Amino acid sequence: MKDNRYTLRALAQFLGYPDQALRNHLPELLAAIDKEAVVPAARRDELHALAADILRLDTMEAEARYVETFDRGRATSLHMFEHVHGDSRDRGPAMVDLAQTYEKAGLFLSPEELPDHLCVVLEFASTQPPKLAAEFLGEMAHILNTIFSALLKRNSPYAAVVAAVLEITGQRVEAVPFEADEALDDAWQEPEAFDGCSTKGQARPGDPQPIHIVRKNTSKQGVTA
Repeated sequence: MKDNRYTLRALAQFLGYPDQALRNHLPELLAAIDKEAVVPAARRDELHALAADILRLDTMEAEARYVETFDRGRATSLHMFEHVHGDSRDRGPAMVDLAQTYEKAGLFLSPEELPDHLCVVLEFASTQPPKLAAEFLGEMAHILNTIFSALLKRNSPYAAVVAAVLEITGQRVEAVPFEADEALDDAWQEPEAFDGCSTKGQARPGDPQPIHIVRKNTSKQGVTA
């Protein structure tokens, strides 16, 4: 299997925050991807187009688009376990297990890095032999196709990056059904104080306010709704 480590690292950078430092390195990233040629030529053309698009925007516009694309909803989140565990308690142990996998391979994360972020996942994969890297990423193919599909629906040029990852692993790139959720900002938004709009269990003034009864579970600690 052909060497793919520099391509994986370059793709990880492509999915990073498009600040001026990243913009300065885009030509080098494209050169690394072209040199290894483990991504099909048509996909490489799309990556060149993405780089040109990032450079076309001024820095603030590129950064704002990135935040809007990846940080405003779960469907396009780059945190892989977000698509598997959501906010459940299972996510914590899964994160610990993944971090331990990295540490056994000699990769130690800084405190602000989360092990399930796709950029970190790709950086780790780049340290492994090509076959092992492909197998490791192939286990996440269903998640990658979900992210790809959500980006494709938004007509986001970043879909090319996720598609390139799938192609490196030998997985099929395909649009799959995904659960389109509301933006995180909307999910957590508090209603305006006096406009009378109903949101998330809040009733209009004068309307009956629903009552949610919480029953204590006496057999074990905690409560159930």
